[in-house]
Amino acid sequence: MFELHVLAADQPFYEGACESLVVPTLDGQYGVLAGHCDVILAIVPGTLTYRTPDGAEHAAAVAAGIMKVENGEALVLVDSAVRPEDIDELRQRRAADEAKEALLQKKSIEEHHAAQARLARALARLNVKSKYGRRN
Repeated sequence: MFELHVLAADQPFYEGACESLVVPTLDGQYGVLAGHCDVILAIVPGTLTYRTPDGAEHAAAVAAGIMKVENGEALVLVDSAVRPEDIDELRQRRAADEAKEALLQKKSIEEHHAAQARLARALARLNVKSKYGRRN
């Protein structure tokens, strides 16, 4: 067991004991268990999952960020973290459609990257909602 701190830009998401953690990275899913070596890595939009000592598995749609494992603790800093039950599916579908439309426009590279980020965030949230949203 290890301490996990998941902090979104606007509020703490989870702080407490954890048995396992999986975060999305550029190279795929990255898992952490107790006793993990120290590491710092980039998080990409996707699904973060963690298991608490009671055996319950929790999931969140996360935006880009970083994770640091040091001295037996994991710190996850992300732009946003949303629980499946808090995801508005229709709103995320609209956001994804708008981002796709923006990508088709001839715009600046900054606007193109911003649209890519919005699309990735919306698709990650829709994925978490469809996979974990019907639990409880």
